Amino acid sequence: MRGSAPAPSRNAPPEEAHEGRDARRRRRLSRAAVPAAAAALLLPLITAGPAATAEQAASGALQREFADAAAAYHVPENVLLAVSYLESRWDAHAGTPSVTGGYGPMHLTDAATALAAAGHHSEPGEDARGDLARPRAAARPAAPAPSALPPRLRTLARAAELTGLPAASLRRDAAANVRGGAALLAAEQKRLGLPLSKDPADWYGAVAAYSGATDTATAAVFAGDVYDVLRRGERRRTDGGQQVTLPAAPGLAPRTGQTGRLGLPTLATTGVECPPTVACESIPAPYEKLEGKDYGNHDIADRPASQKVDFIVVHDTEGTWETTLKLIKDPAYVSWNYTIRSMDGHIAQHVPTKDVAWHAGNWYVNAKSVGIEHEGFLAQPDAWYTEAMYRASARLVRHLARKLNIPLDRQHIIGHDNVPGTTTGTIPGMHTDPGPYWDWAHYFELMGAPFTTTGSPFSGMVTIAPVYADRKPVYTGCAKPGEPCTPHGSGAVRLYAAPRDDAPLVQDVGLHPDGSPSTTGVNDTGARASTGQQFAVADRIAGWTAVWYLGQKAWFRDPWWNPAALGAHGRVIMPREGLKEIPVYGRAFPEKEAYPEGVPVQAVTPLPYRLAAGQAYVLGATSPSEYLWATTYEPAGHKIIRGKDVYYEIQFGHRVAFVKASDVRIRRSSW
Repeated sequence: MRGSAPAPSRNAPPEEAHEGRDARRRRRLSRAAVPAAAAALLLPLITAGPAATAEQAASGALQREFADAAAAYHVPENVLLAVSYLESRWDAHAGTPSVTGGYGPMHLTDAATALAAAGHHSEPGEDARGDLARPRAAARPAAPAPSALPPRLRTLARAAELTGLPAASLRRDAAANVRGGAALLAAEQKRLGLPLSKDPADWYGAVAAYSGATDTATAAVFAGDVYDVLRRGERRRTDGGQQVTLPAAPGLAPRTGQTGRLGLPTLATTGVECPPTVACESIPAPYEKLEGKDYGNHDIADRPASQKVDFIVVHDTEGTWETTLKLIKDPAYVSWNYTIRSMDGHIAQHVPTKDVAWHAGNWYVNAKSVGIEHEGFLAQPDAWYTEAMYRASARLVRHLARKLNIPLDRQHIIGHDNVPGTTTGTIPGMHTDPGPYWDWAHYFELMGAPFTTTGSPFSGMVTIAPVYADRKPVYTGCAKPGEPCTPHGSGAVRLYAAPRDDAPLVQDVGLHPDGSPSTTGVNDTGARASTGQQFAVADRIAGWTAVWYLGQKAWFRDPWWNPAALGAHGRVIMPREGLKEIPVYGRAFPEKEAYPEGVPVQAVTPLPYRLAAGQAYVLGATSPSEYLWATTYEPAGHKIIRGKDVYYEIQFGHRVAFVKASDVRIRRSSW
């Protein structure tokens, strides 16, 4: 029926334009999306209100900049707004670049400048395979020279040519940045031989071209998402305090045939394991025999028939798309299952989900996980991830979780920074990506699995859930060691040894074996809890909550007017009666009696932490004791050793850990 809300687009994440009760009550969502019907009525209500105050006028400045830029370059204002939303959700990020060198609300790319100082966030030679029976170190090659960067990573220079504005202004000034984006859209429209029409439906081709995509499928997915935003409408307050509104246009039908004018090749999709809502191609990782008995760069398996896949691990590449693809094609390097491109959300699959990629630095986790790399850098010199990347990744993870029967929660969807070290010696070298700037709340909202309250405000268990835009803890070491990072929204909370802002941070004896406290370093995960992680409550006082963390009480600010956690309910583990403390492990390997002749026993080595009587930790997956013996090129030589021991995954610190079921008892947390 004319004027009725359309059926959801196949590209639309579930419930994306709606807020839940918790979101309204606590400003949990960093955006303030409205239902399409409400959005259509919103602007008349606002404009019919009283005269704006100076503060209100200032908060509407960005909206006016979009209108002015659209008029100057004859681009429909709602098209300009929707493209910007898909790139940055209208945030300016204080003039700092995205993970791939994109600046400002329009994500104008200047990667040669932004990535000049970028470096890897872990030690060279780290062992991504994580198996002491077959360690595999691989140094990361240097990034390509700036001159080799593709056009999609150099759009800011083109915007400078079109507008006559200096590059510095386009990087740091939101108004100039928006004008640059409008100029690029208008230039693409002209290049395609299309009129500078006032009808948003006429701009599909230019929107697709703006993505910088190198194939028609990716360009079409990007444009489809932009037009989905146009149909649904959006409204949110940006990181700079600007209120921006895009009214819904539910009946808008773009002229999709314009993509034929782009002259892009068709994407080859044979053999990929991706949902139809993303653009996905196969770029296989080589499985080759090397010198002697060595081979690379993954292991042939038969999952989930042979082993259940329990985890999806989120990484960032610490390199450009081009560098990452060069690495995955090297049989002497390591591997992962998927890579997602930043600017347009394009996906490449490298290793089938049935096979074991070498990505996590922990062999037990590798054998039971899928690894997804996201183009970009954790913190050099800052980090923010595009909306196009978040959406593509969320769709892929939701698809894989359904296919592999993996729950959509933070016990199973983990960051590389949540993977435990295998032994005491490997803990300091474990990776720290995707880092404190990854927006886990938004990511899970896009997957249709938002974090919600499941217990009372006084329950014995909490889900970490700060408002991302409101939490800007000081981190150091993004650009230079010891120097403060640019203030940035974060989904992490900082943990203290006492309920005071001047108290030392809690200790992580694995990262700091000398007994010193954790630091504010962006790569120091020793005193950090991230959105979606769940912990048992150890204590409370006004404005503060303590949780059990790495064998100690860890306090974080949690005032009622701006809480950092949601009440939760679930199962927790405690040492069984009569035990003063129990060990924790970084992997769930079998007891020595389970190993057959010819397979060396893998030591079940405790980590340097202890879980004491009286403490409780939230229970994740039940983990059978397993070890995949894979040291031969021919898969026929591989064996899966299963023991009688059973382990439980727990949220022990920032990283997960494992405890033996025989050492613990399980109880329900209090409501």
